[in-house]
Amino acid sequence: MFFGKSQRWNSEADLVVIGSGAAGMTAALRAHDAGAKVVIIESTALVGGTTAVSGGGIWVPLNTRMSERGFTDDRADALQYCRTLSAGRAADDLIETFVDQASPMLDYLEAHTPLRFKCMTAPDYHPEVLGARKGGRSVEAQPFEAGTLGDWRKRLRPASALAFPTTLQEAFDDFQAFYRPWNIPQDVVAERMNKGQVTLGQALAAGLLRAVLDRKIPILLEHPAQSLVVEDGRVQGVRVQHMGAQLAIRGKRGVLLASGGFEWNEDLRQKFIGGPKVSPNSPPSTQGDGLLMAMEVGADLANMNELWHYPSISIPGETYESKPLMRAIKAERSGPHIIWVNARGRRFVNEAANYNSMGRMFFTMRTDGPAMENLPAWAVFDAQFRKRYVVGTTMPEDPDPAYLLRSDTLEGLAAQAGIDPVGLAQTVARWNAFVAEGKDADFGKGDSAFDRYQGDRQAAHPNLGSIVQAPFYALALHPGALGTKGGPRTDKHARVLNVRGQPIAGLYAAGNVAASMCGPSYYGVGSTLGPAMTWGFIAGAHAASARTA
Repeated sequence: MFFGKSQRWNSEADLVVIGSGAAGMTAALRAHDAGAKVVIIESTALVGGTTAVSGGGIWVPLNTRMSERGFTDDRADALQYCRTLSAGRAADDLIETFVDQASPMLDYLEAHTPLRFKCMTAPDYHPEVLGARKGGRSVEAQPFEAGTLGDWRKRLRPASALAFPTTLQEAFDDFQAFYRPWNIPQDVVAERMNKGQVTLGQALAAGLLRAVLDRKIPILLEHPAQSLVVEDGRVQGVRVQHMGAQLAIRGKRGVLLASGGFEWNEDLRQKFIGGPKVSPNSPPSTQGDGLLMAMEVGADLANMNELWHYPSISIPGETYESKPLMRAIKAERSGPHIIWVNARGRRFVNEAANYNSMGRMFFTMRTDGPAMENLPAWAVFDAQFRKRYVVGTTMPEDPDPAYLLRSDTLEGLAAQAGIDPVGLAQTVARWNAFVAEGKDADFGKGDSAFDRYQGDRQAAHPNLGSIVQAPFYALALHPGALGTKGGPRTDKHARVLNVRGQPIAGLYAAGNVAASMCGPSYYGVGSTLGPAMTWGFIAGAHAASARTA
């Protein structure tokens, strides 16, 4: 951080955007179109950030695409739902601003970029909560021809585990690809691949990038931000590193932090999150740079102990940028014929619940000592599951992979995994009794409309199935994370607030770098990107209208 009046600038713009994910690019587009000169700086050699490796869903209440699938929404209901799930951790004016601005943000992008959006049939993650909807609030970008990026195509951050060219709607609903990927029409896949089309977060990032390039907004790659420059009580710019040199870039109207979370920074994670070691699903470049810069200038912080949880698996040898690749899972948690147990052999969660709620259970402490109650954890299933569904990347007809434990008896499986054999036998017997009765009396798996949507809707019951047929299997589980949810508090204009609750002049934040208005919860598919893009949209407009520093 630099204070004073002697800073010499290497270049300047009206708004400096730190980060090239969806929040940053949305802000850049909005500010440019409002007449501001914008520059985007990116710490890596690739564009897209966490957005590019995500599923690409965007949670947008009241969106204008809902009616296309027969859904409707109501402002009062959306406010009620968000207030309930935010659990008092977001100011009411932030919730109102998001609900009112999310749909205009989406309409703006569709009108001013090559992106096209459709809503999904996926229900909100808590459809029984007052104000929820059984579908329509989640939207996604349609397949996008990445070849239109020209030379920038190779600079689009590649997907990690989500690389198949299908949309979320197709994967979740139309083809239930998480259970039976072979149902995806191969001619559709071939056509998209021949056209160079990308889907999911790749489509969103590519479409935004194309719009940025069309406006000739500079993107400075491999320019990691080091510190903010403060003069006369105002953030005036940012110092960056590039090719061994330090440069100063002025933001006459502001600087936007949109650099992602701090999940890959082990020191920050230990300080603020604690608990078990987290295995992030995001790019390793999310090191908390924006958080540190905000802290240096006195930003107030909130929601710092929260993650966007996503239970995951690790397949030996799979990496992303030299780090172990964490694969988010679906059938391995929501389907029938499978339960999750801890080392005591006990179930500890509704396996079909939303991944954020499930992941929180890995952080439960035991009462008899400083240890995690539910780690290590295992997904336990039988031959009925194995012969029907994909496990990781293994198809039903494939040989059992080495990372999958297998035994002809539950006792033998328990011995291999280090699970209490008596506890496991009792738990499986209890589970099978619930299946016979058609109701999970312990955790309610299958009770929620969300559970059943996530399950195998072609099975006798989408979520319930006995575990009786040998061989039996165990799959190790990891506490994954799509990102962190804590950071500097912001106001309804996306301005960063100081510890006295006043805006820090010239400083904005959007996306995972900022304190999430979702609090401990997750509204529905796209609850990371929906607010991130909305606050980017708001920040871009406000900065463009700010006085010149």
